[in-house]
Amino acid sequence: MAKVTTIPATISRFTATPINEKKKRRTAAYARVSTDSEEQLTSYSAQVDYYTNYIKSRDDWEFVSVYTDEGITGTNTKHREGFKRMVADALAGKIDLIVTKSVSRFARNTVDSLTTVRQLKEKGVEIYFEKENIWTLDSKGELLITIMSSLAQEESRSISENCTWGQRKRFADGKVTVPFKRFLGYDRGPDGNLVLNKDEAVIIRRIYSMFLQGMTPHGIAARLTADGIKSPGGKDKWNAGAVRSILTNEKYKGDALLQKSYTVDFLTKKKKVNEGEIPQYYVEGNHEAIIQPEVFELVQRELARRKGSTGKPSGVHIYSNKIKCGQCDSWYGSKVWHSKTKYRKCVWRCNRKFDNERHCTTPHFTEAEIQAMFIVVVNQLISQKESIIAALEVSLETAFDTTALEVELTEVQGEIMVVSDRIQSCIYENAHVALDQEEYQKRYGALSDRFDKAKARFEEIEDAIGSKQSRRAAIETFLNNLRDANIVDNFEVSLWCGLLDFVTVYSRDNVVFTFRNGTEIRYSG
Repeated sequence: MAKVTTIPATISRFTATPINEKKKRRTAAYARVSTDSEEQLTSYSAQVDYYTNYIKSRDDWEFVSVYTDEGITGTNTKHREGFKRMVADALAGKIDLIVTKSVSRFARNTVDSLTTVRQLKEKGVEIYFEKENIWTLDSKGELLITIMSSLAQEESRSISENCTWGQRKRFADGKVTVPFKRFLGYDRGPDGNLVLNKDEAVIIRRIYSMFLQGMTPHGIAARLTADGIKSPGGKDKWNAGAVRSILTNEKYKGDALLQKSYTVDFLTKKKKVNEGEIPQYYVEGNHEAIIQPEVFELVQRELARRKGSTGKPSGVHIYSNKIKCGQCDSWYGSKVWHSKTKYRKCVWRCNRKFDNERHCTTPHFTEAEIQAMFIVVVNQLISQKESIIAALEVSLETAFDTTALEVELTEVQGEIMVVSDRIQSCIYENAHVALDQEEYQKRYGALSDRFDKAKARFEEIEDAIGSKQSRRAAIETFLNNLRDANIVDNFEVSLWCGLLDFVTVYSRDNVVFTFRNGTEIRYSG
């Protein structure tokens, strides 16, 4: 029989160094806290001191550094700069051993944890998890890390769900939270609620005023940038999106819509706009308003009108989206004739005058002509203001009353919640009990149809209430402007923006001015 002689290993298959080598291992530590609270920062400082002294006290270890991340979540490594720098140094051959408190401190994401461990293992870099007493180059190390990382991930999920529940409970209780650092017009009060910032409130009111004067969000942004006003994010340059966000934010009228978005995945922290997946809560009169509710509703109506208009609005002028072609229903826009000569002239003309084979025959007007026509018709309106105001005040309370609609809305909302619960119960029962599938489909279909009908009616009522409220706001604004108006000799921008809805041009001698109360006055030359 052949003789077999065992030749013992002399080089570590993990570190590629002689087994009996006395060389010190280059050792680093990793410390992380997930929040920036005072308590956690104290813990963070203690971790740094502990591992610095711990590594330096070992004769067989050579201290490299303590890599740190403050106020960073452990659910992924994307934004953990200290962690990424440590891994890069280890892969570059600067570190032999990494010491950290626990698997959960290292990473709460199982995939991230295992991927990093394997990367380092391939380079002969070992990780020591002190709490669990796990050495990654040990044969059982990876199995234990897989188990502990999974537990850490589930712990993170539990924490996330608890935080989410707490936040949603706050919303359900009507407690408002906003990102104050990027929110113009309000500061955080002692109780955490919104407190008016008088200096910033001036900017908000100016934005609303400029919009009602005919300016677009883009034009308003350009004006604010030119005036050197900082954006909500503290930047020098404004954009149309920031202006539009301010114009549509209900918080500026003293209310608050809660849970506009939600976190989809606790690992990626990805957020999604809430489109009905989870409940929302609307808090009325939560804080002091910057914009009066009727003005806010008027702005929403104007935004909807501009969005639904045909033709291309010409930009920032008070005549934009105000003058309509009576033939093609497009808006008038400004056109410059002979721009490089002494005969330069600015006129307003149908934007789609030459778009079709049959050109619109509606005339163009200069700004002076528009203003002259308006002075004539607005004086006619003002001369009748007493009777107009009296008639509107009588009808205001009855014509725009939403009490009955709001009662029905509450009833339909209750119906939706009941049916939704029954649908969920139906699905749950089918998943856990062997039901007759034909009967189940019939039952589910009936509930689904009932839900769709209730939802459709809910949306109809909401639209009806919104329309009445918006119309009422427009009429109230019209009344306020009309009460203060007197016969004029010169064109006034406030009357143009406050009283007029739009102008329809049929011919030079047939121009109809429609005011916000529905009154039509024809200018006939």
